[in-house]
Amino acid sequence: MKLIDALQLPTLRQSRIVAGAENLDQMIRWVPIVDLPNPLPWVRSGDFLLTTGYGWPKDEEKLRDLVIEFSKRGLTGVGLAVPQYFDEMPAIACAVANELQFPLIEIPWEISFNAITEEILSSILTYQYKLQEHSEFIHQEVTRIALEARDLQEIALTFGRLIGRTIVIQHPEGPLLAVYHKEEEAYKGEKAEIFLREFSIFSKEQTKKLSLHSSSQPIRIPSTSGSDTTSYFVCSISIKKELVGLFWIIEGQHPLGEVDLRAAQSASIVMALHISQQRALASLEAQLGYSFLDSLFEGEFITTPQTLRRAELLGFEPEAIYSVGILIMDAPVPLSHEGILKRERLADNLKRIMQEMNIPSVLSLTQNQILFLIPDRIQSEDIWKLIKDSNFSFAVSLPHRGFSNIRQGFKEVSSILPHINFGQIHRYEDLLVPRVLMGDHDARTSFLGKLFDPLRRSKNGDVLIHTLLAFARLGFQLKKTATELNIHPKTLRYRLNRAIAIGNFDLNESETQFHLQLAIHIITLENQRELTNQM
Repeated sequence: MKLIDALQLPTLRQSRIVAGAENLDQMIRWVPIVDLPNPLPWVRSGDFLLTTGYGWPKDEEKLRDLVIEFSKRGLTGVGLAVPQYFDEMPAIACAVANELQFPLIEIPWEISFNAITEEILSSILTYQYKLQEHSEFIHQEVTRIALEARDLQEIALTFGRLIGRTIVIQHPEGPLLAVYHKEEEAYKGEKAEIFLREFSIFSKEQTKKLSLHSSSQPIRIPSTSGSDTTSYFVCSISIKKELVGLFWIIEGQHPLGEVDLRAAQSASIVMALHISQQRALASLEAQLGYSFLDSLFEGEFITTPQTLRRAELLGFEPEAIYSVGILIMDAPVPLSHEGILKRERLADNLKRIMQEMNIPSVLSLTQNQILFLIPDRIQSEDIWKLIKDSNFSFAVSLPHRGFSNIRQGFKEVSSILPHINFGQIHRYEDLLVPRVLMGDHDARTSFLGKLFDPLRRSKNGDVLIHTLLAFARLGFQLKKTATELNIHPKTLRYRLNRAIAIGNFDLNESETQFHLQLAIHIITLENQRELTNQM
């Protein structure tokens, strides 16, 4: 029990605190009665020493040294029976005890030391029994949540209520995984947002200073503000020496007890087991996801009710429009162990981003690449903004409708990998023209397809393409083009308007004009090559 609580017992209610009043929260381990000239060999840390002062030195300097030694030994305090050998606690003893914040108590002479020790030790036994009961209850609850908890939030809520503290579970990279605030009703809306924002800033600053990977014990972080007396405990959550999370307890102004700290260590183990289990489930789901994506990328996806159902469960629609995205790490292959861990962290971060954006978080990992599908409603730039890093590059294909065309997107994005720069996003369409100019045959095919495929799929599309190319070749002049094609200007305008509507062209835009003229040169070169091969 604490000294301050002991002083409320019937036998000590008439006692008087004469020094060290600010340090009464210390725990009493034992209550020895010692009146020997040298009591030091008979006392230990946590003792509340009772004495008549019979053997105390009369010399002030020696008495001062004795009080200093009591404090050094870690005694909880000293109770002196007065008046008998001392009328009151010596002034020199009070002075040095106040300097050391060491409690000194005057006890009326008529109060029996045996009565005091019996009452305190009985209270300690009662306290220990209640502590044991509380410890057993916490152990049972921790065991229960280890078996029954659905997620980290439930673990945080259960443990937070058990010890009456605010609990935060945090990813090593910073995001908060679960939060329980002890003031549940007040912790809502704007107050919750302020708390989360302030805690994120605080934890980021503190984790930079701490060596959590090597620590298996809770680390106490005292208040960093003079006006704020709140303290914190942080426990590492580790799996096979890998730091997978941080478990924060906001201690507040009342220190955590030993039982609570032991329970915190048990809770961190439960969290590690839960995360390990979730990883195993995620790994199984990821393997199914890898298989699904790889079958699309390789063009081996077979449409059956079962495969379509699996696609639906993963969050994909067979006829939706998707682009293929690849995140590339600037790391030599094959990856080292450190490189694999870095790729896993990147994949975890990407999954969180995709979940926040309501994108199916299914990835395919291969060497230094992470492949995934991007729905047409999502801008690839928005993903890149959240993951941008000088050590990564992001390549994105053209959008394609339906599972049957995902392979084309995979081919597109794979074709631009030799041309990427780290720290940048690269869209397939942005690199088409540079690759065409560099003589890339696949790029030429894709470039012409991007320009003219919508027209080819329409009625009389070949006529529209021929008209459009002639218009470009003749400098986008209506009269010359109509004469060249031997058609009326109104017919020419009709054809051009159809081509513009179907192909989404802006013929007044210089880039569109350049692309059409480039297409003329590509087609001319292709035709010349065919003639040469025929000869």
